[in-house]
Amino acid sequence: MDFKYEKNRIYLENEEGECIAEVTFPQISKNEVNINHTFVDRSLRGQGIADKLVKELAVHLRRKKIKAVSTCSYAIEWFEKHPEFKDVCR
Repeated sequence: MDFKYEKNRIYLENEEGECIAEVTFPQISKNEVNINHTFVDRSLRGQGIADKLVKELAVHLRRKKIKAVSTCSYAIEWFEKHPEFKDVCR
C-alpha cells in the first residue's frame, strides 16, 4: 500500500489521483494532534484499509513523539483494540 503524507493527513489515491482513503489529524499543540476523520471509499470497504491507515498514523506519531487525542469514532475504537499503541494516546 502506497500511502501519501501531507502535514496533517495520510491518504491513498487511485490511479486517477483521487483520494480513496484518508485519516486526518490537525495539530492542536506543538506535540499533539487530534485524529478527527477517517474515510475509506465504498469500493474499498471491508478490506482493512482504515485499519492500515490508522496503524500507519500511530507508527508515524510514535516515531515523531507526538501524542494523539481522537475524536473520530473509528480511531477511538482502533486504539481501544490496539493497546500496544497506548503510548501514542493522551
